[in-house]
Amino acid sequence: MIIKNDILKVEFVKRPNRFQGYVIIHGKEELVHVPNTGRCKEILIPGCDVILRKEDNPSRKTKYDLIAAYKEGKLINIDSHIPNKVVEEALNLKKIDKLKEYNIIQREKTFGKSRFDFKLSKDTGEEYYLEVKGVTLEENGHSKFPDAPTERGTKHLLELVDVINSGRGAGVLFLIQMDNMKTFTSNDDTDEKFGKALRYAKDKGVDIFAYQCKVSENSIELYETVKIII
Repeated sequence: MIIKNDILKVEFVKRPNRFQGYVIIHGKEELVHVPNTGRCKEILIPGCDVILRKEDNPSRKTKYDLIAAYKEGKLINIDSHIPNKVVEEALNLKKIDKLKEYNIIQREKTFGKSRFDFKLSKDTGEEYYLEVKGVTLEENGHSKFPDAPTERGTKHLLELVDVINSGRGAGVLFLIQMDNMKTFTSNDDTDEKFGKALRYAKDKGVDIFAYQCKVSENSIELYETVKIII
């Protein structure tokens, strides 16, 4: 997908809290919004180059969103709103082989008491529920999720097992918001419960997908699977 808003490359200064960051714009320190609740502490390092997206909303306190950063030359998209948009585009373009035959794509649909990112359907009535997780953590070419403990993520995995038990299809897709990754794995050191839930879900029939992206300063697209080690 192409980012149509104006893009600006600037120097990162600091991140006082989850949603705020300070950068240098035209020689002055300015406050920007950080659309990511994760820690990103290995990415947002003082002095690194970051990418801003201009937001034309007069009611906002900040003019820009900080959507990506360079880590040792690698561009990583950190916008937590991007993964669902990228996956929706990929589903429509039939880029995900196992899900190609689902021709009805719906966002934010409920199953039981659970809300999932996508409900996919075929004309035959067959249904599939898909949850998407954005991945920004990498170490030496190996991507991991999560970068912070996530009770919500663990809950989603267990709810996908409920979908499987109902006779429907279910999967979780980890969208790695960078390229040139060798593997994907659960980050058990950070959240052991999530790792256990992921392996349990896989054993119960939940599909596990991991796709890396082609990322530029004004675009991002799903393009290639990554080896999963869980």
